[in-house]
Amino acid sequence: MTLRQRRLAILGSAVGVLCLAAGLVTAPASAAAGCQVTYSVTSQWNDGFGANIAITNLGDPLTGWQLKWSFPAGQAVTQGWNATFSQSSGAVTAANAPYNGDLATGATTTIGFNGSWSGSNPAPTSFTLNGVACTGSVTGSPSPSPTSTPTPTPTPTPTPTTSPPPPDTTGLVGWATQGGGTTGGGNAATTTVTNSSALTSAASGTGAAVIRVSGTISCSGMLRIGSNKTIIGNSGAAIVGCGLNVSGASNVIIRNLTFRNWDDDAINVQYSTRVWIDHNTLSNGYDGAIDIKRASDYVTVSWNHLYDHDKAMLLGHSDDNGSEDSGHLRVTYHHNRLDGITQRGPRVRFGNPVHVYNNYYLDVSGYGVASTEGAGVLVEGNYFENVDDPYHLGEASSGPGTLVARNNYLTGSGSGQQGGSVASIPYSYSLDGASSVKSIVISGAGAGKISL
Repeated sequence: MTLRQRRLAILGSAVGVLCLAAGLVTAPASAAAGCQVTYSVTSQWNDGFGANIAITNLGDPLTGWQLKWSFPAGQAVTQGWNATFSQSSGAVTAANAPYNGDLATGATTTIGFNGSWSGSNPAPTSFTLNGVACTGSVTGSPSPSPTSTPTPTPTPTPTPTTSPPPPDTTGLVGWATQGGGTTGGGNAATTTVTNSSALTSAASGTGAAVIRVSGTISCSGMLRIGSNKTIIGNSGAAIVGCGLNVSGASNVIIRNLTFRNWDDDAINVQYSTRVWIDHNTLSNGYDGAIDIKRASDYVTVSWNHLYDHDKAMLLGHSDDNGSEDSGHLRVTYHHNRLDGITQRGPRVRFGNPVHVYNNYYLDVSGYGVASTEGAGVLVEGNYFENVDDPYHLGEASSGPGTLVARNNYLTGSGSGQQGGSVASIPYSYSLDGASSVKSIVISGAGAGKISL
């Protein structure tokens, strides 16, 4: 293609985008003579739901498509994948993504979205593809009051070879599956960053983004992370000298990063909900490795390796913050490896229930888990090796909480202290036998142990 042809192509694309923004674009020229749509609600919670739509072309091959429908009860699309979604009142348009616009005769592509609802969530009754009415099955919505909140799971079509697929989130378990689930940047375009300014810029705002860290980023202080972000490390990626601050945000995933020598906290979560911190390695920093506080909620901390550090994981800002934190700070800690730490594995204030299961503790010089200030902590199926004080009630100036310990494996360790009751766990999970946890966690915890 000549330079002039490339300029004309770019100009044509820009004009198309402007016309779409102004609502002037009509359906693509290729018109299907027939189509079939299958709409299915995959999960539903108190005020939201997830849905997939399978689109089958029964007519001539398409080089671009728009699927349209109307919600019958005021539902709204809040996040989507494999299509560009727009909505006016109840009318929704889903236009093809760059990689799935070609739809051969008989071919099927699947798109999906998360949505909001109030009162009822009936399925749409009709769809059109490029203006042609579609037929097909429609499954009904689930009960408005389910007993648990499954994580909405996108079903993406293959992305172009020039863009890596979105990180797999099927391993998410625990509190981050509640309150609508945690998908981070979902299927958003990937941005690769190699320095702190680029990372801060890419992670700002609330737009969905998948940000891949490459190489070592040296920095100081805390780098702010906005809502709807996935921060993921490429092989060997490290953040040295600083940390990540998830503040006033929601729907954030941090995975596969190594943190060293931070000068404040490595990962700080405050005033934030729906956060998943997974498969990171953290050592030799100044203050907290993973601190969660100030009314944060629906967080899972899984498969991380923390070693040679004093204050591992704090949950709850201070003893006098109960008015803000009570009813929040619901966190799951599972399959983390903590060796050579001193304390806070975790130290918990106010949250109930906090679930600490299938973690491996080795050579902890202070204590493992502390339940304080009325918190309720379930310590279940963990492996404690050479830990004189595996778990107890109260800590320093903090009054006691409640703690239930069951099915733990202790070798060369003290017996621990427990008392009181803990609220029930609302989500499903699979508990590994405590005697097997050491080998399972050593094999799987930390950065570089997953393929992303």
